Order: sequence, then structure tokens, then C-alpha cells
Amino acid sequence: MKRILALAVTLAMLAGVAMLLAPNVLGEAQIEEETSFIIPSGASLTSVAQDLEAAGHITSADGFLLRARLFGSSDPIQAGEFALTPGMSQGQILARFQSGDVIRRFVTVPEGMPSVLVWERLMAEELLTGDIPVPPEGSILPDTYAFERGQPRAELVEQMQAAMDRFLAEAWANRGENIAVSTMREALILASIVEKESGVPHERGTVAGLYSNRLRAGMMLQADPTIIYPITKGKPLGRRIRRSEISAVNGYNTYTMVGLPEGPITNPGREAILAVMNPEDHDSLYMVADGTGGHEFNATLDAHNEAVGRWFELRRQRGEMD
Repeated sequence: MKRILALAVTLAMLAGVAMLLAPNVLGEAQIEEETSFIIPSGASLTSVAQDLEAAGHITSADGFLLRARLFGSSDPIQAGEFALTPGMSQGQILARFQSGDVIRRFVTVPEGMPSVLVWERLMAEELLTGDIPVPPEGSILPDTYAFERGQPRAELVEQMQAAMDRFLAEAWANRGENIAVSTMREALILASIVEKESGVPHERGTVAGLYSNRLRAGMMLQADPTIIYPITKGKPLGRRIRRSEISAVNGYNTYTMVGLPEGPITNPGREAILAVMNPEDHDSLYMVADGTGGHEFNATLDAHNEAVGRWFELRRQRGEMD
């Protein structure tokens, strides 16, 4: 009888193990549509199992815990927001929680977006947390950045600024001999002007070469965006520049000062920075819009004035000037 009883107990245990080992090890979850599940920082596996049961994603928290302890990995669960999809087993859910494969969202900073607009974009993102000041102009590297629900805005800004520091240092280390500035800070300032003045991407190198030529010659840069920046902090002006603004004396207006403004006027992208580090070699000192979104470049004032005449005539034909 003892042998029969022992055999019965063994068979029962094997049956239980077999049931636990059925197709998906930890059993099927009950997820009918893709949903997100949040694990707060410091949560235990027990509390997570209870939350899964309360949300209807599993039938039994105790069953989930038992199966997890018998067959799951010993890795701890991670905090964050996780995607649960139809067809997932409880084992797959546990593995996702342990892997830290959280839902990542993205925010994009376009090339040439000034810091005040970066600030507005981050403050408008409801899934980020905490207040931040407007970042220093030129400190953000334009790119697309991943973030998690509940991530502090300050942490994301630090990532953006670290990316700019790394890229700027790398570009400076590989600068060309014909660079027209003496420091990384000056390169950043000039790149911000090139970013705002480049009508089309392929002109960045030419524009960088033109402003480099002006710096070497001791000429005023006369870049319109430097007039606008102290007025709007980089936001669109929304009207034509006034004569009084052209003649305004401040730390940015390159129509009333020789050399670079006191700081960047936007957050330049990688291509604008690289263009300044290795400016195109040419003899142009002047440029004017050509009506296609780009510019006509010239080496002499006479040729430039002729180009300006053509631009004005085109604008009159378009009804933009009297």
C-alpha cells in the first residue's frame, strides 16, 4: 500500500508539473487587444501579479506567481511601461517585465529649431514630468530622441545636450585647415547662422564658405536672422524687418557689428556644424535670394547689386513689391 500511495503521489506531482509545462509554460494570458501596463518603481512581483489579475490580463495572481517561481527566470522585474499584445503567454509577459523592454516614445527636434521652441515642445509632451527652463541656445543637438512615460524633462534635455557636446567635439577634432573660427564656441555660433541662412541643404557648405570669407576679411556678416533673434528669441518674426531693427545695436545684430554675435541664434544640425568646420573654398562674399528658395552667390559688389536687381524685379512680378 505504501508503494501504491507513493506512486500515486508521484503521478499527481508529475501531472501537476505537466500541466504547468503545457504549451506556454506559464499559461495563456487573457489579452484581447494591445494595451500598456505600468510597473511603478520599487514594485514587487507579487504586487505586479495582483495588478495583472485586477486588470483581467491573467486569471490568478497566485497561479502566475507559482509558475513564475517554478519556471521563470530569476532576473528582477523592471519599472516602466510595457506593451502587452494578444497571444502573449504569461511566460512572455514575465520575460518582458524582466528584460526592461519598455514602450519608448519619441520627440523630434528639427534642425534649426531655437531653444524656446524646443522648450515649448517638451513642456507640451504630457508623458514627460517636471519643469525645465529654456535650454541655452545652441546646446541642443537636433535629432529624434526616445523617452519613457514619466521620464523627467530635465533628463531628456541632458541627453540632448550631451549629444551636442559629443558631436561638436568630434567635429572640432576633424576640422579643416581653412576653418575661419578659433574655438568650438565660435564654430557653434557660426553654424547657427549658416543653419538659418541656408535656403536649401546643398547650400550649407557654400554659405559657410561665404561667411568664413567675410570673417577673414573683417567684414560685417550682415545676416538677417541675427537681427530677428534678439526680438523673438528665434521664433518667426511674422513681418518684414524694420529699418530701425536693421540699425539696432546689440550683441547679435551683425549689420551693426563686425564679427560673430555673442551667442548662437538657434540649435544647428550636424550638417551645418560640419559645413563650418570644413567650409567650401570659393571667393564669394555676397548672396541674395534667387527666387527658388536658394541663393545667388557673387564675389564682387557690382555682381551682387545686379543679382539684387533681378531679385527685386522677380518680386515685383510676383506682386510682392511696388
